[in-house]
Amino acid sequence: MFGARCLLRALRSCSSVPCPRHKPSTKLSVRDALGAQNVNGERVKVQGWIRSVRSQKEVLFLHVNDGSSLESLQVVADSSFDSRELAFGSSVEVQGQLVKSPSKGQNVELKAEKIEVVGNCDVKAFPLKYKERHPLEYLRQYPHLRCRTNVLGSILRVRSEATAAVHSFFKDSGFVHIHTPVITSNDCEGAGELFQVEPSSKIKVPDENFFSVPAFLTVSGQLHLEVMSGAFTQVFTFGPTFRAENSQTRRHLAEFYMVEAEISFLESLQDLMQVMEGLFKTATRAVLASCQEDVELCHKFIAPGQKDRLEHMLKHNFLVISYTEAVEILKQASENFTFTPEVAAVDLLVPGVGELFGGSLREERYHFLEQRLARYLDLRRFGSVPHGGFGMGFERYLQCILGIDNIKDVIPFPRFTHSCLL
Repeated sequence: MFGARCLLRALRSCSSVPCPRHKPSTKLSVRDALGAQNVNGERVKVQGWIRSVRSQKEVLFLHVNDGSSLESLQVVADSSFDSRELAFGSSVEVQGQLVKSPSKGQNVELKAEKIEVVGNCDVKAFPLKYKERHPLEYLRQYPHLRCRTNVLGSILRVRSEATAAVHSFFKDSGFVHIHTPVITSNDCEGAGELFQVEPSSKIKVPDENFFSVPAFLTVSGQLHLEVMSGAFTQVFTFGPTFRAENSQTRRHLAEFYMVEAEISFLESLQDLMQVMEGLFKTATRAVLASCQEDVELCHKFIAPGQKDRLEHMLKHNFLVISYTEAVEILKQASENFTFTPEVAAVDLLVPGVGELFGGSLREERYHFLEQRLARYLDLRRFGSVPHGGFGMGFERYLQCILGIDNIKDVIPFPRFTHSCLL
């Protein structure tokens, strides 16, 4: 009986006075940990992959990266943590205290209290080698692993930020985002280089075609944007497009992303070019502000001199010249942007990349279209207005700002003739 009373008294005491507990670790990304200010031993948890291991007599140093930044977080641990499992490429979870680093060149470091190896990595079999700067051509063989390298990590972070910057530009400019279909029955380009969509042989469809008409993977969302521009004065789309081109050049892919826009009540190419120029410069400045280290890595190790060329591009207005003059300028590797208007169309040509933008004013006159496009007359019969639009190849845009020579290196999983890995 006495023992039960003591136990009851103890329980009441714990309920009124909090029992001492360790504060749970706060999960942080490497980027957030590196950016922490006024650290004072806060307990944190970081997860990622080991980029380097250095073992001394009494101290173990790890560099852990989770893809959130180019820079890795230094983890300092007692030598008792050392093991063969803590190797380059292994995935880990580290808990400990985030403290100010005494070393130069880094603001903080993580004083480890617990290190858990989540996934082992066989260093000898791992295609990526520690401290080796692999050529981009070599990395293309390993699309499932190349994202772990510094250079591909930087390119893909820039790609992510550029995607957000494109959307932000159009939103701030009052455009409506339209999800145009991936499967379509039209060929916007008219080149006949289409991937036809058909059900697999296991699926039995009573009709000759699943959709009752031939269907293809889209080569452009222009037609669908033109439809929407009859109700919204400014529309855009940003998504995958497909070309069945038998080409393996550094500028071509079978699957790539296009930024396309359509503007109603547009009567001059100059107005269209202002939107194109605004998109390029606004998105690029946003990327440079948010991904400075990533862009600098590409400029330093892949495209020396690209930084100066890019700054020149952002400071100067686009040139408007004839097609013949543009060809001559490109032959001389000019650093200027070049618009080439022809009739009521315009292309934006960039040295080293080629055509980056393609735009035009659309034919809105019903009587003219009647002779050619009977299928689409309804787009012009009911309240048609002058309108125009453009398309920008997103991968070519990334090539332009980063100086990447081959388009296959700016998309996570490149698709081209005889290659569809993963």
